[in-house]
Amino acid sequence: MSWNPALTPGCPDEIGVDAIETLIIPRAHDLGGFEVKRALPAPKRQMVGPFIFFDEAGPAEFLTGQGVDVRPHPHIGLGTVTYLYQGDFHHRDSIGTDQVIRPGALNWMVAGKGVTHSERTSAEGRSGPHSLYGIQTWLALPEDREDMDPLFEHHGKETLPEIEAEGIKARLILGTAYGETAPAKMLSETFYLDVVLKAGARMPLPDDHEDRGLYITQGSVTISGQEFEAGRMMVFRPGDKITVAAGSRGARMMALGGATLNGPRYVWWNFVASSRDKIEAAKEEWRAKRWGEGLFDLPINDQEEFIPLPG
Repeated sequence: MSWNPALTPGCPDEIGVDAIETLIIPRAHDLGGFEVKRALPAPKRQMVGPFIFFDEAGPAEFLTGQGVDVRPHPHIGLGTVTYLYQGDFHHRDSIGTDQVIRPGALNWMVAGKGVTHSERTSAEGRSGPHSLYGIQTWLALPEDREDMDPLFEHHGKETLPEIEAEGIKARLILGTAYGETAPAKMLSETFYLDVVLKAGARMPLPDDHEDRGLYITQGSVTISGQEFEAGRMMVFRPGDKITVAAGSRGARMMALGGATLNGPRYVWWNFVASSRDKIEAAKEEWRAKRWGEGLFDLPINDQEEFIPLPG
């Protein structure tokens, strides 16, 4: 981890609160003792750069033997990002991946024309009481990459660039920021950061990306004298120089964004596409259950069950 002069803080009051183009208060869903807060898509904002889905999952506590079981389900037209603060997920997919992810690492799965995967608490995780807390996001694919073959990349915590300055520690999960580049293959201009600020620390957001937003997971931040608590997403006006200051308890946040895509995307269940026809075709393929013969197959080592197409 090294100091980066690009993080030298500016004045947080150089811009007004009107630089916040959209303030999003996520919708909470209780999944049987496990809460998920969904910030994207929102009624007034579908995407931030290519990010079209953003869930804060947990924190949740589980007893021995318990855990999360997200049964096999399909995706098209997007890339999924799993990043954990606590706990683990055992990822299996239909292209042969069998990978456990733990805090600070990255799972990056590009669905392209179609992939199926499951995510479950690992056997090791279930061996005693445990916690789960993390962020799951989807990135919509550029139109010319929607029909690409699916791929999966796992990058350990030690491979993701870390940046620090006074009171700031940041891990670059995806894309480029502050002169650093994360290892995962990106299909459009992107940045995604896990940022921890000490009380009173100030941090400028990258100013070389068209769309920029941040989501506060712990503590609070101040922007132009206005304080925003955890559980809020702010999307900023393009072009403004934005600096955020941590509140008296410090802050943890996910900073995200990148280039806007060429147009809106259709979203239905786990499918994202630039056309309704692609989504209708994916629905018919999943309904047909022609595993290994059509668009979808079931994941390696997890073929006993699946999530049916919603009614």
